[in-house]
Amino acid sequence: MSAAPTSGSASDGTWNPLPDVAATLPLGAIRPRGWLERQLRLQADGITGRLPEVWPDVGPDSGWLGGDGESWERGPYYLDGLVPLAHVLGDEQLIAQARPWIEWMLGSQREDGFFGPTADEDWWPRMVAAKVLIQHAEATGDARVVPFLLRWHRFQLAHLPARPLAQWAKARGAEDVLTIAWTRAHLPAEQAEASDRLEDLARLVLSQTFDWDTHLIERVITGQAQVSAHSAHGVNVAMGLKAGAAAQLVDGDPGHRARTEEALAHLMRWHGQAHGWFSGDEWLGGREATAGIETCLVVEMMHTVEVLATVHGDAVQGDRLESLAFNLLAASCDPRMRAHQYHQQGTQIEVSVAHRDWSFSSDDANMFGLEPHFGCCTANLHQGWPKFAANLWVRDPDGGLRAVAYAPCTIDVDADGTPLHLDVITDYPFRDSVRILVRGGDRSGPAAAEDAEMPLRLRIPTWCDAPRLVVDGEEIPVEPSADGHVELRRAWHGETTIELTLPMRARVERRERQAAAVHVGPLVMVATPGENWVEVPDAPGLGEWEIRPRGNWSWALADVEQAGAWQIGHGEIPAAPFAAGEALTLEARGSRLSQWQADGASATPPPASPVLEHGPVHGLRLVPYGTARLRVMEFPVIGAWLSDGNEDEF
Repeated sequence: MSAAPTSGSASDGTWNPLPDVAATLPLGAIRPRGWLERQLRLQADGITGRLPEVWPDVGPDSGWLGGDGESWERGPYYLDGLVPLAHVLGDEQLIAQARPWIEWMLGSQREDGFFGPTADEDWWPRMVAAKVLIQHAEATGDARVVPFLLRWHRFQLAHLPARPLAQWAKARGAEDVLTIAWTRAHLPAEQAEASDRLEDLARLVLSQTFDWDTHLIERVITGQAQVSAHSAHGVNVAMGLKAGAAAQLVDGDPGHRARTEEALAHLMRWHGQAHGWFSGDEWLGGREATAGIETCLVVEMMHTVEVLATVHGDAVQGDRLESLAFNLLAASCDPRMRAHQYHQQGTQIEVSVAHRDWSFSSDDANMFGLEPHFGCCTANLHQGWPKFAANLWVRDPDGGLRAVAYAPCTIDVDADGTPLHLDVITDYPFRDSVRILVRGGDRSGPAAAEDAEMPLRLRIPTWCDAPRLVVDGEEIPVEPSADGHVELRRAWHGETTIELTLPMRARVERRERQAAAVHVGPLVMVATPGENWVEVPDAPGLGEWEIRPRGNWSWALADVEQAGAWQIGHGEIPAAPFAAGEALTLEARGSRLSQWQADGASATPPPASPVLEHGPVHGLRLVPYGTARLRVMEFPVIGAWLSDGNEDEF
């Protein structure tokens, strides 16, 4: 969504009466730096850059390259990550790798507007392919894309009444509405008739799309799904949560936001886990920490939150995006980005081929490998990190820049004729400070004599209760707006230094059976038994691994009422940022529990708290979830009167 339609008004019922929808910056305007650039480079040199060498489904025989191979979603899924990765890194080799796919798609369009492999005419994969072409156009300015999409949308308008969205496309129709909105926003001004037809198409697509908000509010399943249904499929749910935002672009109703928030609350009530997201080990899987989460769910939920951040503009979306990226996305692959899991577990005591209580999946779904269980995640995982980088900042309707999430990067934009460069220098989330250097250049154009003010809006996370803001040495009171941002409005000449400090301390969330989960800033903190990585011989792809624990995992926490005083430690961030290390640690208190045992390859639910029988209480080091592939996320809690070192006293 690089730009939003602007015609109409709130009272005339026409297309997108919203004047207040933000725009994503052109792909490539934000460049990752620091640990984020290293993470993306690992991906480029690893699974994404090399996937066509090791996986035929995106090899030269792909139907999306004109071959007789896989012709459904896997080619577009792969491109939906490869294209943004290539352009946020400015990597000419990856750009060249994507080019034959783009050219084949553009060259495949028939006279009637249909495009793609003729072996499969499903609406769904073309929704993904259209997203790919939009990102390509935003990065390159390719003038062929808008007329191409306009012809495609005319084909849809002609054929959807008789061949409506079904199955995957019905569940995911919001993706198509976003594409239609983008096409309309980029039409030449004289094409008013085409604009009206795109409005008709958007309303038609919405009418054929599953009503996710109503379903999740009124009919969401209240435990682990036992039967297959599109409405209980975790990835569909993740995509469907943007349907309200897509509808808001069409009907202008701000009430969609409240309904989506209510839907998400219902979903979390029955399926939410301690890291802040819902389970989906194929189907919705309940609240236990051993229920799985599919990697496709993680990256699609990230994309949904990125859309919500542009449409709704509230700071909580950035909190959500960071929690997904720094915890679940980081944990979904091995530290060097060579292999992935199909399902991860919040509490994961081994990685192996073994039976687990998934709603539906095979025994290898927990492995780190090329194609555990099913290849959708193999194709789709690539969008997570590059789209995170591309959506760190957005442009608000008044031209201001808004921070959605924090990570090291540079940003180059135009501020009403003034070139503006931002250096975001930070080791966040492993540190609590964000330094932003703003450099304004010489103005040009007819407004050059004016001193236009451009606001910068800095997100204040909801978990931070004592933020500090210093601008060029002067402390600025932090009074967040209703949507959770603090605004700096000025003409940005020369260099300005902004120092934002977001103090982090441990906080404890209580779960079922009064178990405890620990958070530091945006990070979920876990105990790890240590990891022994066992390579599977003769595995396909770039490698396949099981992981065995080096030590005990059955820990209980003590002194949780004093968690805010637990010491946070900082060390060097590894070259692979989410490898095990000392980047951030938390010195908690805990003890072993002999009565907490495994059930096969998974931990049993934590014993009810307070725990009365336990070993000696001592220091227990916790580490970020995303750095630990074996971990305990939810802990039993030792009763306070037993944890003071005087258990023998009455």
